[in-house]
Amino acid sequence: MINITNKADCCGCNACGDICSKGAISFKTDNEGFWYPEVDKEKCVDCGLCEKVCPILQSETLRKNDFKKPKCFAAQNKNLESLFNSTSGSAFAGFAEKIYKDGGYVGGAVFNEDYSVRQFISNEKTDLEQLRNTKYVQSNSEGFYIQVRDLLKEGNKVLVCGLPCQMAALRSFLRKDYDNLIIVDMICLGINSPRILPAYLHWKEEQHGSKLVYYKAKNKELGWRQLTTKMVFENGDVEYDKKDTNYFTQGFISTHAFARPSCYECKFKGTPRIADITIGDFWGAERYVGKEYDHNLGTSCILVNSQKGLDFYESVRTKFRDKEIRFEDILVSNKALVSSLSKPSFDRARLYEDLTNLPFGDFAKKYVKLPAETTPSKPKELAIFLYHVLRASRWNLRTWYQNIHYNFFCKSVKSNVLAGKYMLFHKHCVLDIAKTGVVNVNGVLSLGAKRVKGSNLESRLLVDSGAVLDVWSGVVSYGADIEVFPNSHLELGNGINFNINATIICGDHIQIGEDVCFGRDVTVRDNNGEHYMSRKVYKSSRPVIIGQHSWLCEQSMVMPGSKIGVGVIVGARSVVSGKLPNFTLASGSPAQVVDEEIYWKQ
Repeated sequence: MINITNKADCCGCNACGDICSKGAISFKTDNEGFWYPEVDKEKCVDCGLCEKVCPILQSETLRKNDFKKPKCFAAQNKNLESLFNSTSGSAFAGFAEKIYKDGGYVGGAVFNEDYSVRQFISNEKTDLEQLRNTKYVQSNSEGFYIQVRDLLKEGNKVLVCGLPCQMAALRSFLRKDYDNLIIVDMICLGINSPRILPAYLHWKEEQHGSKLVYYKAKNKELGWRQLTTKMVFENGDVEYDKKDTNYFTQGFISTHAFARPSCYECKFKGTPRIADITIGDFWGAERYVGKEYDHNLGTSCILVNSQKGLDFYESVRTKFRDKEIRFEDILVSNKALVSSLSKPSFDRARLYEDLTNLPFGDFAKKYVKLPAETTPSKPKELAIFLYHVLRASRWNLRTWYQNIHYNFFCKSVKSNVLAGKYMLFHKHCVLDIAKTGVVNVNGVLSLGAKRVKGSNLESRLLVDSGAVLDVWSGVVSYGADIEVFPNSHLELGNGINFNINATIICGDHIQIGEDVCFGRDVTVRDNNGEHYMSRKVYKSSRPVIIGQHSWLCEQSMVMPGSKIGVGVIVGARSVVSGKLPNFTLASGSPAQVVDEEIYWKQ
């Protein structure tokens, strides 16, 4: 009978529970949130089936396949919507759609309402949305292997995707190969405790004061490489938590502290693989297959391990833009294919005690070091600053003077070059910053950057008396006219990207969120230049808010009092003069919503 004395000897696959016809095996959760089997000796008849299906005990027997070294492909789904909604190149979605089309069943991990995870299988294509994408939390497979076996015996086509240990468990549980079954596993960096993700999400709900209604890891709206977690809350708040600011993501990637004990001694690394097909992220794909497979939208690596897997892949291959590559090319950025996780240096028992007793924010800051919290090297930051100034100025003494003066000696500019916080002025910038004006610099903002070398197009920045300009990082291209009038407040968020001839006229308060993109010749203003009209509700100036990750297309205008939500696209030559909800496409004068649930990437 199964008797777990060392937690590293159990991967939590649940296969032993499914194989026991006497109901003698139940699962108990430990303080880390992982489940382990317990045997009721009064019910147990000592048949030994639980040991025969245990993938860890049978790992050497299971480790066989048609191809000792897999046939490998870099692939992107040709369907842009599918590619956008998946976590890498949309390999799984392409496979699933083929099975659905053939009337078969697709199985994988889905979220429960409380963001715990379970294995699920159906023949409804509408379920693909909840099956696709990485969950990053161990899924409960109780009853799943029985479902798969029954569907196979009935003659249904079945495709199942899961962790390597789970898919090894499925092979062991079935005890024979089925022609109508395709098993897909993933390149696995270890699986996290079911306690961690709900704790992180609850913390986010507390920060926003609202219930979470949408969660997606590895959202691509800010690009595949950002590993962004997108969260939408009931009150309309939206947060894009990038990898460098995300305690959950950094916790499992950099510390390995959240993983199951068996992940440090994984029995399912290397080749031959146990699944028919292995899929994963092909980091560094642009080095091997070119940028046409990239666009920062994700590329899958597909490892075909069996003849049946190869036959299936050939049947669905037309869905993909693909190229055959070497196994060694994938291995460069996917060491997890052959190596187990390294053990963390933390006291593991204390870590999970702190998870129980500390607020999640305090717990995270104690155990996870974010890149954004790393103390910068002062000599390195100074060298980077001088390098950028040299590139921006060449040998133009006036531009050198502006960069040195405003970042080191101008009392109105609150910058810190040695901490990587400064404004970078290019040639032909005209600056007027009043003594009582304030510029708070919290990143690196490049002003007047030129795409056309040799252009003399002027860029202007005015910060008048009593005015405040809060800037983070980003690029403001040449021809910009940014004017912050007396006693007004302009906020420019992190990661802004303003194209040529951007115009911002601030006489009251303009707030532009993170990762906002301007097309050419875009104008934003919160005032009418102190012109007045004899209208009851008329105001000369009204604040403007532009939500994060919005895109203002060429020659669009944002007028006083406008409030643009998160992820909004404003069409070319449109005029915004009111409110635009999150994730909409608006066009016209005045701009009207013409489409909803719009998601885009720069």
